[in-house]
Amino acid sequence: MPRIVEPAARNRDRAVETTISRPGSPRGIVVALALWGFAYACYRAYYAAGRTVGMIGRPVSSAEFRAINAFGAAIILFAALLPLVAVRVGALRRALPVLGWIGAVGCCMHALVMSTLRVLSLTGVHPTQLPPSLWRSFDRQVADLQDLLLNEPWFFVEGLLWAALGIAFVATSRRRAWLMSAIVGCLLLTVVGVLSGLGVIGSFRFG
Repeated sequence: MPRIVEPAARNRDRAVETTISRPGSPRGIVVALALWGFAYACYRAYYAAGRTVGMIGRPVSSAEFRAINAFGAAIILFAALLPLVAVRVGALRRALPVLGWIGAVGCCMHALVMSTLRVLSLTGVHPTQLPPSLWRSFDRQVADLQDLLLNEPWFFVEGLLWAALGIAFVATSRRRAWLMSAIVGCLLLTVVGVLSGLGVIGSFRFG
């Protein structure tokens, strides 16, 4: 029996295809997000597989360390696949301005907070303290440099990509407000995160 497709459904499908394939569309951003996330998921999966090159120290429990990295790799891989699905599923596509805002603010804030704390650690102002429940011993300088040169740049670029994707699905007249709210939210949360990391206010756990 031939499948009957409602005109509204056909129009909606065509609109989605047009949006993600026309010049200047977010198609390239979606692909970049997927590849960028997949690359970092592979990095976490490397440690989840028990490899040790690039380790910053000795974990208390190798099994726990592998499990943490496996969980991290799974979450990052999910985030990498989400944009590919979201642009083609109506309900998720309509949520992309919100998802993009959350991804942008969360990732950029993480990068700014941790980069600031790592710089303060390298300069001796506030040395990094890693959880003794996870690390038996670690090289503080290596940990700081690895985070500053690898992990946090990844988070910052990830945040910028989510911002680019989110704003692409915001009406032109609302883009300035969307962008300003993301910048203000990121800056406010960065201040809170740095103060928390320095012990000035209640503690929050980052990365």
